[in-house]
Amino acid sequence: MSKIPNRQSLPQLAIVVLAVMLVTAGAVYLIERPLGNATGDANQSPQTVDGALAARLADYATGSMANFRPTPGTPKLPDLVFQDGVGKSVRLTDFAGKLVLLNVWATWCAPCREEMPALDGLEGALGDAAFQVVALNVDAKGLELARSFLSEVGIEHLSLFNEPTLKASFALKTVGLPTTILISADGHELGRLVGPAAWNTAEAQALIKAAKAP
Repeated sequence: MSKIPNRQSLPQLAIVVLAVMLVTAGAVYLIERPLGNATGDANQSPQTVDGALAARLADYATGSMANFRPTPGTPKLPDLVFQDGVGKSVRLTDFAGKLVLLNVWATWCAPCREEMPALDGLEGALGDAAFQVVALNVDAKGLELARSFLSEVGIEHLSLFNEPTLKASFALKTVGLPTTILISADGHELGRLVGPAAWNTAEAQALIKAAKAP
């Protein structure tokens, strides 16, 4: 028959059990922890990296960018399909590797019409291999109506894109037009601004430059 531990041995037994639990928890942590360097920065997941960037961009939501809101969790966006100015099919993943400012607009939306020259100015100032303003028109009548409008207001730097079925709007969960979404180089939503904004301002350029910074 086994002996029942006396009162003096109970604290020792508790210490042993606690030690075993701590060792086991440590082993589980080491097994599940992503490999990387001592700081854990070398192999951060895109979600973690983009989340940190989105949080940092909150400091730039001032002035003309006061309505910019970082997106919690920086979700991966669906691979939207739309068409370019010649009717060729384009996917959101075609822009992989560059920061994208995706503006969803329509010609019947008065605020959209007002802010388009500012978006054109931002593209002219900062557009390069690492950044592009993608102005996505959602008019049901398609390319020609949007092309006519862009010509009418003297757009020089923006490329024409159209998605007439509203599938993109539903996929992006836009609650109104215009809606502008800042997308990381790996396709995660960093933040969005609902409503028109003065995108040709110093505050807007500072926001984009901060998002482009390594």
